Amino acid sequence: MDVKFINIGFGNIVSSSRVIAVVSPESAPVKRVIGEARERGTLVDATYGRRTRSVIVADSGHVVLSAVQPETIARRASDNAAVFKDNDFDEIDDMKEDDD
Repeated sequence: MDVKFINIGFGNIVSSSRVIAVVSPESAPVKRVIGEARERGTLVDATYGRRTRSVIVADSGHVVLSAVQPETIARRASDNAAVFKDNDFDEIDDMKEDDD
């Protein structure tokens, strides 16, 4: 099984197989979802203090805030260049070991 990850900005990634929706944060229902996730402790803020531009809802009930536009995340999800496979991280680790 090949696990794929999507870059959501600032070096943060999410598993593409766990994502249910990527939505804009402006509507009242989405703001309610964010507030409920905050209360439950399932909110992940990956904005690094920047403006929230997209809200990612996972099948686990987690809600992830990102400073990247929903359209950009959708393009990255469908574009092979921005989607990482689990074995890509092994190659990155190997490169880091070579530098040491």
